[in-house]
Amino acid sequence: MTDRADRREKISAVVITKNEEAEIEDCLASLTWVDEVILVDSESTDRTVAIAERLGVSLFVRPFTGFTEQKQHATDLALGPWILNLDADERVTPELRSEIERVLAGDGTGGRDGDHDGYTLPRRTWYAGGFIRHCWYPDRKLRLFRKGKGVWRGGSVHEGVEIAGEPGELSSPLLHYSFRTLSDHLQTIDRLTDLGARDLADHNRGRSFWNLVIRPPATFIKMYFLRYGFLDGWRGLVIAFLSAAHTAIKYAKARQIIDEKRGLSEGGS
Repeated sequence: MTDRADRREKISAVVITKNEEAEIEDCLASLTWVDEVILVDSESTDRTVAIAERLGVSLFVRPFTGFTEQKQHATDLALGPWILNLDADERVTPELRSEIERVLAGDGTGGRDGDHDGYTLPRRTWYAGGFIRHCWYPDRKLRLFRKGKGVWRGGSVHEGVEIAGEPGELSSPLLHYSFRTLSDHLQTIDRLTDLGARDLADHNRGRSFWNLVIRPPATFIKMYFLRYGFLDGWRGLVIAFLSAAHTAIKYAKARQIIDEKRGLSEGGS
């Protein structure tokens, strides 16, 4: 692996944080093999910055302006020709590291032969005591890409990298420790539905009552049956149910925002 690391192109890992003291050390520990780590922190009030400083990463602090803008800013700061993006609750396994090293050294498809400007990684999520192997898997994300070839796009949520052409696919999973407890999932739903509802309302979408009637059960059917959530046991059932609830809450919050704006407008006319 050392010889391969010497031959591969340089990699800059980019991570954004906000109060991630419980996760960031393990995340950074899985990135000790890359050539540079850029961490952009959104004014954390816990020990995130202190941990990052102790581990010697390139640390930058700026106000949070949205996931898309934060990740693009971190990418722009990177010096390497290849960008590897991780969230604080994600980990690179030795198997994934080896596959990335092999690809960027030209020992297989992609890398220096120029086949692809980016690669998607499957992501395996830890949920309340066990890994999810069906309804949220493979959950591919484009996280490895050439700098200058990938641009971050998206709204307040569901940001992603866009490249020209088709990305390659890596097979080793990125580990995702986003939901260690059910409470973590409930808190995430509340936070992400706030952001998602604002995006819907800003684009004047989400007004139809049928969004609340049709979309939530359709989400449950997709997660539990079409994505084989039933094979994940009780976790799959809970994920399907809470995914449906997530959809319902997002559209209900969007309708509330739209109605409030309409009320203010009518009140001022």
